[in-house]
Amino acid sequence: MKAIFHIHFKKQFKKLRRGQQNKFSEQLAVFLENPFEATLNNHPLRGRYAGFRSINVGGDLRAIYGMVEKDTAYFIAIDTHSKLYS
Repeated sequence: MKAIFHIHFKKQFKKLRRGQQNKFSEQLAVFLENPFEATLNNHPLRGRYAGFRSINVGGDLRAIYGMVEKDTAYFIAIDTHSKLYS
């Protein structure tokens, strides 16, 4: 599996603390090996993000993605739970 990142995701990622960025990199490696690893809590979303899925990055941090091809995940957003879903 491979991942691509929306420009909005990249901007949000740059605003994260270094530790959060490192944690995402770790979780991304897990995701690319097995997107449904239990520690990711990969789940479908409803409402505004219907058709997308979310993974836990660590703490309250979430990353939202959609599948654009069978083996390509397109990450569109990364932020805290409350900022993404409010």
